[in-house]
Amino acid sequence: MKKVFSLLTALMLLCSFSFACAEGEKDLLARIRERGTLIIATEGNWSPWTYHDENDVLTGFDIEIGALIAKGLGVEPQYMETDWASILAGVDTGRFDIACNGVDYTEERAEKYSFSDPYVYTEIVLAVKAGNEAIKTFEDLKGRTTSNSPNSTYALRAEQYGASVVYVDTLGETMSMVAQGRVDATINAKGSVDDYMSEHPEAPIQVVLTVPGDPVCYPVRKADDTASLVEAINEILRQAREDGTLAALSIKYFGADLTNPQ
Repeated sequence: MKKVFSLLTALMLLCSFSFACAEGEKDLLARIRERGTLIIATEGNWSPWTYHDENDVLTGFDIEIGALIAKGLGVEPQYMETDWASILAGVDTGRFDIACNGVDYTEERAEKYSFSDPYVYTEIVLAVKAGNEAIKTFEDLKGRTTSNSPNSTYALRAEQYGASVVYVDTLGETMSMVAQGRVDATINAKGSVDDYMSEHPEAPIQVVLTVPGDPVCYPVRKADDTASLVEAINEILRQAREDGTLAALSIKYFGADLTNPQ
């Protein structure tokens, strides 16, 4: 009897171990579908990408595409609002499945994250306080001050040109510092600056330079178990591009179709 009991116990343990192994072998896409939600990191304060409307409802270009991706995966979107500095770190640790926040693709980031295919191509602008005649190019930033979110590609670009960057959390803070003369300039996304100026036409800010930006893609944690999620996202984006959904959303939020290289 003891032998039978021992055998049954061993079999139960083996089954439990096998089940645990099977659970552990599930990739991120399978876990997302089992969970029923796609956990999306976003700032919620960077219009027109991600922001709260007059009714305090989270909306924006990336919010709508995030919902589109979740629907394509057969799950619900679960938006997690956080500051920019925490977004990529949260993706890296697995706190978030994906970041929907206008994240530029760079070779440096690609070493740490897996990126979807580009879904939009933006332009970068250099903005200064109205009447500032000393800054016309990026080279003119040497020895001057700019404002940006920490670890953003815009902050890194400013530092590469010799500027000292004052770190802030929101676009509103950035633009206010430029308008008040508390910093000399900011490098930022053209769509965001255009959106800010349409909301604040009285702001004493002028754009002095516009150049092509990096392609914008969706980052996920770089690991063997995330490959199928990236493939699924790419297929959803491909369909949205082919049926005109991407272009329509771009026009809705940016006033132009930015879904093709500039």
